[in-house]
Amino acid sequence: MHVLSSRILLRPADPERSRAFYGETLGLTVYREFGTGPDRGTVYFLGGGYLEVSGRAPTREPAPQLRLWLQVADVRAVYAELLDKAVEILREPVTEPWGLVEMWIADPDGVEIAVVEVPENHPLRYRP
Repeated sequence: MHVLSSRILLRPADPERSRAFYGETLGLTVYREFGTGPDRGTVYFLGGGYLEVSGRAPTREPAPQLRLWLQVADVRAVYAELLDKAVEILREPVTEPWGLVEMWIADPDGVEIAVVEVPENHPLRYRP
């Protein structure tokens, strides 16, 4: 299989609340929008991928196995910014044994999001 593009699909219990969280609170850039009304779709840029918020879930119960991973340049600066916006912080920034600096937050439906900084000397930054 040769994948040309990909995106994560979220079906939130309250699409408007989720659009406000991803678009305004987190400040993700809109790639495209489609449809009309409260259940319209909005697709956000996620670095090398996309996040689509569309449709509506019957309840506020996220898939327990679903997690998002967002890499940022400075996780501690993002932490301070999100504290001011009353985002649910599940865990403050911590340097993990594998060298990444990670913080965990939750979206309005409880989807867990890892906000990650890759330090300059980390192997993920190595480009042969």
